Amino acid sequence: NIDYDILLERNPWDKDLLDGYVELMLEICCSTRESVRICGQEVPTEVVKSRFLKLNSEHIGYVMDSLKSNTAKIGNINAYTLAALYNAPVTMGQYYTSLVSHDMAHGLLDG
Repeated sequence: NIDYDILLERNPWDKDLLDGYVELMLEICCSTRESVRICGQEVPTEVVKSRFLKLNSEHIGYVMDSLKSNTAKIGNINAYTLAALYNAPVTMGQYYTSLVSHDMAHGLLDG
């Protein structure tokens, strides 16, 4: 679903990062736990699995870009990454819409 080979081709220096995402998603998808803690809330593991199975290369690229552009110290990188992957389908469109709106407002893009 995530077009791993294409992501790796586009981001050859980020293999470890990409592999970490895949490993984290596999860990959750293979888990026998009833729930997973995401953003301080217990979410049924089946719901998280379902969301992860819907991720594509654009979502993964978005999470990679978000992590790289973050300048704040991340205390629990595993929890942060899990939340970013889980929320990517919901937040990606909003994020890019916000960037375009910002650029248009500052004359960086023609409308």
